[in-house]
Amino acid sequence: MSLLKKTNIPQILFSILVLSSCGNDKKIQPNTIAEVEDTLPKMKPLGPEAKISQVYINSVTGRINHFYVKNWPNNTMNGSFLVAKNGQIIFERYNGFANKNEGTKITAETPVQIASVSKVLTATAVLKLVNAGKIDLDQKVNTILKTFPYEDCTIRMLLSHRSGMRNYAYFTDHDKSVWDRHNQLTNNDILEILATKNVGLEAKTGTRFSYCNTNYAMLALIIEKVTGLKYKEAMSEMIFKPLGMTHTYVFDDDKDRKKIVPSYKGNGVEIGFDYLDNVYGDKNVFSTVRDLLKFDRARNAPGFLKPELLKQVYTGYSNERKGTKNYGLGIRMINWDSGQNYYFHNGWWHGNTSSYIPLQKENVTIIALSNKMTTKTYAVRKLAPIFGDYPFKFKDEE
Repeated sequence: MSLLKKTNIPQILFSILVLSSCGNDKKIQPNTIAEVEDTLPKMKPLGPEAKISQVYINSVTGRINHFYVKNWPNNTMNGSFLVAKNGQIIFERYNGFANKNEGTKITAETPVQIASVSKVLTATAVLKLVNAGKIDLDQKVNTILKTFPYEDCTIRMLLSHRSGMRNYAYFTDHDKSVWDRHNQLTNNDILEILATKNVGLEAKTGTRFSYCNTNYAMLALIIEKVTGLKYKEAMSEMIFKPLGMTHTYVFDDDKDRKKIVPSYKGNGVEIGFDYLDNVYGDKNVFSTVRDLLKFDRARNAPGFLKPELLKQVYTGYSNERKGTKNYGLGIRMINWDSGQNYYFHNGWWHGNTSSYIPLQKENVTIIALSNKMTTKTYAVRKLAPIFGDYPFKFKDEE
């Protein structure tokens, strides 16, 4: 028996070593792909909200419909229009052609160019990165975009339009030594021009408000640099996918020309593309009113931003002149002496006009999108007095 034990002990030890070795080998198999943690800060949908009563719906829809009929008689609106409370749609209309040549009509699932309302979405992505500690509001832009030439400019200044930069649509328009309009302009081209062409500032950085699309073209590049993703991918991963915005995307001029909803002049003539159509961040998000409603409600979700940061979003930064109009971090505002505040953002690009209005105290969302040129899209602000103490002249439409 003792001889048998002596014989088996080495075999047993050998078996243990082999098994142990196999276990270690399993951990370092060359074909095994390690999971990489997704560190992108993402929007989260707002949970269930208080259900509104049919009595309430009946009390407001008549007035909304009256406004709609007066503003767009005989259903002359070419676009989409929605009013919701607590995330529940109480009024919506879809009218006109998505594409006149093809005879397709605009529906709830038709994405149209939301123009400068895109800035609200770009700002939201930047703010989520700030909230996650990946960048700082007062961080200098040239610490992220190394060739950015304006040393004193910060992310906060880009968001609030206080960089002093000139609009890229103007400084690339006439001078061929700056840009040849036969070539499509990109965000990186704009940065290169700023760095090398000495286009100069419109005003000293940080001294005054000047609404400028260049600010948001640079913010889109910051999103790309910080996330390591193209802007359209970052927006999809951070905002569109998490919120179920299935009909929302960033336009890619090289790929999407033939499939997008075109825009039209007021007389119905289609508006073509130009050399500025590849720039994003300031525009070029295509969406629907229902998708934008999802986005709006998510901005009201607990934990959207830390309270102190959220407060800064709705703070006016342009107080060098006394007045009620101001601009926060990616949102326009009117601040009345009564203490009432009204937040909104409008947009215009080619024949597309848009208006996004979150009445925060009342949990009401008003959105209008049109792909046929009209300023009546902006008149939807006159619906605000239906829901709260907003001194707009609703009766003008009666």
